[in-house]
Amino acid sequence: MEKSLAIIISPNYKDYAKKYLLECIESIRAQDYAGEIKIFLTDNETSMESVEFIRKIAPELELILNNTNDGFAKGNNDCMREALRQGYEYIVLFNMDTVVDQSCVSEMVSAIEFDDKIGVVQARVMLYDNKEKVNSLGNISHFLGFGYSIAYRDEYRERSDLSRIHYPSGVAIIFKREVLECIGLFDETYWMYNEDQEIGWRAWLAGYRVVLAPKAVIYHKYEFAKSIKQFYYMDRNRILAILQCYKVATLILIFPVFVIMEIGLILFSLKSGWFKEKMRVWAYFFSIGNWQYIIRARKRNQNLRRVSDRKIAKLMSGKIWYQEVDDWKLRFINPFFNFYWKMCQKVMFW
Repeated sequence: MEKSLAIIISPNYKDYAKKYLLECIESIRAQDYAGEIKIFLTDNETSMESVEFIRKIAPELELILNNTNDGFAKGNNDCMREALRQGYEYIVLFNMDTVVDQSCVSEMVSAIEFDDKIGVVQARVMLYDNKEKVNSLGNISHFLGFGYSIAYRDEYRERSDLSRIHYPSGVAIIFKREVLECIGLFDETYWMYNEDQEIGWRAWLAGYRVVLAPKAVIYHKYEFAKSIKQFYYMDRNRILAILQCYKVATLILIFPVFVIMEIGLILFSLKSGWFKEKMRVWAYFFSIGNWQYIIRARKRNQNLRRVSDRKIAKLMSGKIWYQEVDDWKLRFINPFFNFYWKMCQKVMFW
């Protein structure tokens, strides 16, 4: 008998539903999964207009209304908490700006049931505007916390194996209920960006495997320019992730190159017009109140630890690879970072 399954569509905010929801919900309705499916959606900064629109085109949705916009992480968590309360055994997350292949959910379930140690699975995410090209075959972290998609904009080559990934793209994820009950939900302080990185890392720490299901396919209406504008969250949150997930010894080991990178990022922010955002990032880490949260979150993650940094480091990269930011300075510094990370891995015994 197929297990019950909740699908969480990423939160609506302002006109997102009008742009994306209809095509997304129609593709979810067409899924061939034989078990029970219930769909949840959070409407952030709810208005009468947004509620009426969503209920008109998707009356079957369980809609959670938030008066304020509390971010992507909390919006998803609000639905996940309710789905867990109602007893659903699998929790699936889909971005609203996606179209889901008919067998995607079934393939994600097959992948997560393949091995008891698999706790989190990402679908193969393809680009909506060029369906032969990849958006994400899983995500990889640079050892300084930068995250990026594997094989972005490459032509997809057929594969069937469930390959290990450091963390899943938030575009299309399935969790086992017991995994979320063990490791918790998204860290809501992240607000947006890198919350998928941190929860994937947390799953590995707790001893669960995170894998890609290549037969599960979803098409993403991805806009790089929209993402890169959120410099503050992307930069702050990658630092939060390494502070929360590494052992102290690893943080000490990477500190020299962390300082070099910070100097480089300050220069980059001056050139790119993001200096104020970079200073906001540093202001965040000079707040005692914020460190109280960081220490609590770090304790949460380290208490879950069943896997060493030495093993998890094999899933990470020494190269910074932002495929749409082809900067000569990155090409120049990458060999140094890569060599340094290889030396770190040789030193690690923890």
